[in-house]
Amino acid sequence: MIRVTRREFAALAVTTLVRPTLAAADPSLIVRAIPKTGESLPAVGLGTAAVFQSDNEATQRAAAAVVRTLLEAGGRVIDTASTYGAAESVLGETMAAGGLRDKLFIATKLEGPDPTELKRSIARLKTTTLDLLQLHNVRNPRQSLAQFKAWKAEGVCRYFGITSTYHGDFAAVEALLRREDPDFVQVDYSLDNREAETRILPLAGERKAGVLTALPFGRGRLFSAVRGKTVPDWAKDFAGSWAQFFLKFLLADERVTAVIPGTSNPAHMTDNLGAMNGQLPDPDQRKRMVAFIDGL
Repeated sequence: MIRVTRREFAALAVTTLVRPTLAAADPSLIVRAIPKTGESLPAVGLGTAAVFQSDNEATQRAAAAVVRTLLEAGGRVIDTASTYGAAESVLGETMAAGGLRDKLFIATKLEGPDPTELKRSIARLKTTTLDLLQLHNVRNPRQSLAQFKAWKAEGVCRYFGITSTYHGDFAAVEALLRREDPDFVQVDYSLDNREAETRILPLAGERKAGVLTALPFGRGRLFSAVRGKTVPDWAKDFAGSWAQFFLKFLLADERVTAVIPGTSNPAHMTDNLGAMNGQLPDPDQRKRMVAFIDGL
């Protein structure tokens, strides 16, 4: 399959009359409660992998515009990592320049329980505390999260969690969810990549872990699949664009706390945030969405 990036898809959409619009209607935003505390989070956030990796003026301008767009539409969640190039530094500069830290829910990731790596991340982000600190891409089912729990107890972070986008490591994710009881788990989950739906989400619900969903557009596969097509009539009551179609499929599962699509484009950010408005697909509509995508 030829992969189509979000930017390429948007250009194609102009000629096929697929225009990103905010889904109609309900003025209240979709928010989700963090299971262990009840704290509310807006259900659409921002991922920074790949999009903020270069520390230059153009990236800094794009970051400032996208973060401003996120906040103006009621979003708060931004996910980054120590290994995403300059993303932490770019985000830190953006927050410092605009005095935005207290308005955002900042999640970052470490490769291990390394105090030096943590200190570097905090310095890059220009903050003293993190909202969510995650162990990145867990592989070892016997991995201890004792240091992350200690950092939480010390007030370095308010929540701790684990992540993986490698399905071969889902057994490790399951083991840590059961034994270490993290506050959050982050996994890849999209309309064409649903393994997390049967393996991780039920256990996260049982253990009261919040769920962040990375790669909700399937690394561009979903935009490739619908290239040249318009959102079907039966979905237009809940989705004003393909991005909203894909994101609302995930948000219709109440175990999903927030989706975190990555973008450096304010128009795409606005389109993504439209998934927090209006109705969500019901179970029958979700089945129809799966059949539609699987049939392409």
